[in-house]
Amino acid sequence: MRLWQGRSVRTRLTVIASVVMGLMCVAASVAVLFTVRITAQTYTTQAIVDTAERLGYAAAHERLPPVMLDEAVAGVQVIDPRGRIASTTAGIAGRPRMADFQPNGSGTQARRSECRSPAFPGRCVTVAAFRIPRRDGVWTVYAADYDVPWHVDNRLLTTLVCITSALTALTAFGMYQTVRRALAPVGAITERLAMISSTDLSRRVPVSKFRDELRRLAEAANQTLARAELAVEQQRRFASDVSHDLRSPLTAMRAEIEGAMLHPDDADWRATGEALLESLDRLQAMVADLLHLARLDAGATRPTLERIDLAELAARELDRRPRKVDVVRELASGVIVIGDRLSLARLLGNLLDNGERHAASMLRVAVRLEDPDAVLEVQDDGSGIPPEYREVVFQRFTRLEQARKKDAGGSGLGLSIARQVAQSHNGALTIEDSEVGARFVLRLPVAPTGPAAAE
Repeated sequence: MRLWQGRSVRTRLTVIASVVMGLMCVAASVAVLFTVRITAQTYTTQAIVDTAERLGYAAAHERLPPVMLDEAVAGVQVIDPRGRIASTTAGIAGRPRMADFQPNGSGTQARRSECRSPAFPGRCVTVAAFRIPRRDGVWTVYAADYDVPWHVDNRLLTTLVCITSALTALTAFGMYQTVRRALAPVGAITERLAMISSTDLSRRVPVSKFRDELRRLAEAANQTLARAELAVEQQRRFASDVSHDLRSPLTAMRAEIEGAMLHPDDADWRATGEALLESLDRLQAMVADLLHLARLDAGATRPTLERIDLAELAARELDRRPRKVDVVRELASGVIVIGDRLSLARLLGNLLDNGERHAASMLRVAVRLEDPDAVLEVQDDGSGIPPEYREVVFQRFTRLEQARKKDAGGSGLGLSIARQVAQSHNGALTIEDSEVGARFVLRLPVAPTGPAAAE
């Protein structure tokens, strides 16, 4: 089995095709031999019966010579009423009686296969007996010929063996060449993939001009390479952004400490400590966001699903937060969704943090039902987000230039986390048009009611 598994696809398919062709040829040869043998045996038997009848009629009307000329069969014997051989063919002259059976009843002829005939030792023959009533008694004519062997004839068997061998060899050669040519593009794709994986992911495998399975394989491989290239590029950009954003608070902390240590007597250590704590808070928040994103990517979080009133969730989140701007609440009760309370609270918190950073004076939070979705909106009255950047802001570590100028403390991860949480709840988080500011809209499936809710 291991030896078979180690063979190439071409070898395995060639062996299988050769075996199948060989078996088919053997089956066809057996069928041919069987048919030809049946036909030949029928012809031989008919020749024996015809010879026995012809000589029987001749013996009934004339006296046959003691030794007759050889007939078309292996041997003929004429037996007189006393059981003696009165006439025989030259080929078996001097031999004992070939058979002693008689036609049954009133019949005049009988036929039997004999493998122990004294006249044909070591051979199987078919014997036909023909009874002849004469004045001096009942005479019997026996005619016999050799049974047709299973292979009919050595020449026929040799011909069939040669044909079987030739067809099997041609099948093996044709299958090997066909599979080799068919798999040549697969070999090219394999070599190109090996080269690409070790050099440059931007390269692609060759695509066949025919619209067949190999073309679909090449297209699927190219799509996989494109996704792999995008993933690697995102990982590279992610690492670059992480290192840059982590370097900023670390650089600020180092500058504070070095400045204080140059003039320790004149340094305001309390102010230095507060500055360090601010940078540490930023680092801690960024690390927490990174860990949360890693858990979301790996699917490691196991949410506790429950029925949640979005209006109640939004009210609690707003009540526990210190107000930085005025908040307008438009919370419709009875909007129920199925989800993880902590995850949805984090989503809402990230939207509120983003809105507070960019709001001029007011923040609007709304919850309503738009069948079949539950809708939660967070809108600020800031400068808004241009349409061409409405998808960009959801990418990790993405912060628009105006956001960096207004607030340098953001990590650029909050909106990415919020969108992933929405998607994990079979929902969507988008930025929609508004007269003023940016309007973030979360849409989630409404919780079922009735018996389905209980399940």
